Amino acid sequence: MDITLIGVPIMYGSDRDGVQYGPDKLRGKGIISLITQNDKRLYDFGNLFVPYIPPSDKFVSHKKIKYLDAIVNTNNNLAHLVYSSLTSKSFPFILGGDHSIGLGSISGASRYFNDLAVIWIDAHGDINTHETSPSGNAHGMPLAAAMGIGEDSMVNVYYKGAKVNPDNVYIVGARDLDEGEIELAKILNLNLYTMNKVKELGIENVAEEILNKIITSNVKGVHLSYDIDVLDKSIVPGTGTPVENGFTLEEGKRVLECFLNTGLIKSMDFVEFNPFLDENDITLNTCIHLIDWIFKVIK
Repeated sequence: MDITLIGVPIMYGSDRDGVQYGPDKLRGKGIISLITQNDKRLYDFGNLFVPYIPPSDKFVSHKKIKYLDAIVNTNNNLAHLVYSSLTSKSFPFILGGDHSIGLGSISGASRYFNDLAVIWIDAHGDINTHETSPSGNAHGMPLAAAMGIGEDSMVNVYYKGAKVNPDNVYIVGARDLDEGEIELAKILNLNLYTMNKVKELGIENVAEEILNKIITSNVKGVHLSYDIDVLDKSIVPGTGTPVENGFTLEEGKRVLECFLNTGLIKSMDFVEFNPFLDENDITLNTCIHLIDWIFKVIK
């Protein structure tokens, strides 16, 4: 299997300094050797260029969304890298940075696959818009924009219009949803598996249900987006929006295995590690353990 590693050192979506250093911190801890085990051939594209915007200019391009132009431009570039990687039959592994990069990843994958499904594993829904977001942070908006809902330039990243049908979106592990997100999930009848629902049904049953829906649909490819804050905050203190009652490390590994060992996943994000917020490298070591696991079970 060929792997394309793409670092995206961006913090504008979270407006929290430090998360932009996640890709380099993980490289420095040896993820290259982890990825290249088990007959994986790696093409490391380094880090995508992200322009510097001073905090004083965060609302220059939009009065409600922070750093909008820089986020849109970065996601446009990321989308083309993801599309190019898929065109060369390589698996794009996108290393964040904050979760605003999910918009670019999905946009590139959707151009290649046309009919795309998205599995969004996250403590948050990330389906806010500029009208519903309480913070103005774009890392809470990428999935809505990918579904064609929200600010025009975000919706139209890489090409005009929605990138994924809401019917083909699966949110897993959410437990911190804003009012606007709850309302949108109801309107769209989203496949929303809150953490309570996952715990009630069991990880294997939830994964089986999602996979059955994907297999019986017209989907040609699946993008998986993994935010480390889906894990309990006790094991990932180094993330911008930690939430209690999350997955244990073993549960976090299990949910990855259930999807990655099917061969259906064609691209993946791994996001929101903030070294500045970490405590005694707890989060760093958790991330390393997960990335090692990802490339052991992926097919």
